[in-house]
Amino acid sequence: QASAVAIGEGKILWVGSRAEADRWQGDDTIVTDLGERALLPGFVDAHGHLSFMAQTINFANVASPPVGPVGSITALQKVLRDYLKEGGFQADEWIIGMGYDDSLLEEQRHPDRDDLDAVTKEHPLALIHVSGHLAAVNSRALEIMALDAGTPDPAGGLIRRRTGSSEPNGVLEETAARPVQRYVFAPSKNPTTDVARALATYASFGITTVQDGASSLPIYQMLKKLASERPFDLDVVIYPMAQEDTFVFPQNVDTRAYVNGLKLGGIKLSLDGSPQGKTAYLSRPYLIPPEGKTSDYRGYPTMEQETVNVLVAEYLDQGVQILAHANGDAAADMLLDAIREAAKGKPLGDHRTVMIHAQTVREDQLDVMAELALIPSYFSAHSYFWGDWHRDSVLGEARASRISPTRSTLERGMPFTIHNDTPIVPPNMIRLIWATVNRLTRSAQVLGEAQRISALDAIRATTSDAAYQYFEEDDKGTLTPGKQADLVILSSDPTEVAAEEIIDIEVLETIARGNSVYLK
Repeated sequence: QASAVAIGEGKILWVGSRAEADRWQGDDTIVTDLGERALLPGFVDAHGHLSFMAQTINFANVASPPVGPVGSITALQKVLRDYLKEGGFQADEWIIGMGYDDSLLEEQRHPDRDDLDAVTKEHPLALIHVSGHLAAVNSRALEIMALDAGTPDPAGGLIRRRTGSSEPNGVLEETAARPVQRYVFAPSKNPTTDVARALATYASFGITTVQDGASSLPIYQMLKKLASERPFDLDVVIYPMAQEDTFVFPQNVDTRAYVNGLKLGGIKLSLDGSPQGKTAYLSRPYLIPPEGKTSDYRGYPTMEQETVNVLVAEYLDQGVQILAHANGDAAADMLLDAIREAAKGKPLGDHRTVMIHAQTVREDQLDVMAELALIPSYFSAHSYFWGDWHRDSVLGEARASRISPTRSTLERGMPFTIHNDTPIVPPNMIRLIWATVNRLTRSAQVLGEAQRISALDAIRATTSDAAYQYFEEDDKGTLTPGKQADLVILSSDPTEVAAEEIIDIEVLETIARGNSVYLK
């Protein structure tokens, strides 16, 4: 918090009182008087998917409020029919929808191939679940992907079947949904425009550093090309998925240096699925198992422990930062076991491995994470978007009250970050801070009062701790002379208003490297 800041040549030059600021004014100086507005460091996106966001801009929005209009399968079908009618699609061109949420549909189920065949049988049609971990497709899509009654479930995934039959019902979980991605995430027809629009959206929410997590080396090369043609206004950090057999991390790449606003930060692993999709790997069963599952169902890992051990040891030895998706506490144990195994007989060094989401980590696991210097990055918007679902269907009240345990982490003195996992939910940092502070569900019930934290602690998790996660604490995250002039101007100070009023704060201006990149 500062009453006056001077910036120049992309850096913060001075921080002090308003009374002392006059000495910085001159003929070439632009002076901005904030009045009742608040100046904060620019928000740092601790986990999200820029390239995915750029693609979804062109998809049908089949999300439920407040992100989209869909509250039932009938409403979903109407959105898709309108999208198909207005899109001018070529024969056999894929129709893609993003963000359906079975937990918020009136029918309380996933749309299946029959529901989607009612929209179109001519075009392959695929819907991406709000979690990003499941897909629902029509019969034409199943035909193109050659998925039928004789197709076995892949390791780490599940092809859901029609009742009493081996015939796919159109819902695909985890690795079973990956064939969809080859068609859904085909190269954009206009990547320059799509990426620019996505970055402008991030800037409008006060974000100055953006992540492209779970990306790929081809996308990295594409982004490098775009940035060389026109440097990005925001800093972009990319973490390709390292689980493919053919993946080789590029040699002689400086993972600490940006070139034209882009850098390769490390690698991403994904150990399990989604709690809201009921594919996360838990140590105890789900409260209500998915259709067709027995009462002892706990989800499943997407990787074998041996594979996790090999990859974690390999990248720790190379000094490459690891981001590891682990939603369920059993998946968290897999990551912790792999790091302990890699650390036998040698120091870990300053590795800053990040456990992405860490939704259900237990108190004993936090103790181990502190010992091993892991950084949890919590998808703490869950308390609002799926808090009721977690309490009533996924985990039960006791476990649901501990999702994203920010207070427990804070009490251990551990750095931690929070994120929106965009485009799973929009990159609204104010709502993220509000959700972390208040832990209110959609039904306005408090989910885990004991895990609430202050607005200032939530801001740290989106600024200084997030900069630390990226090894950028010397350059970003606080209003300190010498640091990069990444700033956001808000309509009010989140630490000064009532906790429930944080949601009403607006982003008025975003400044990245000293340049205004968004102005309301």
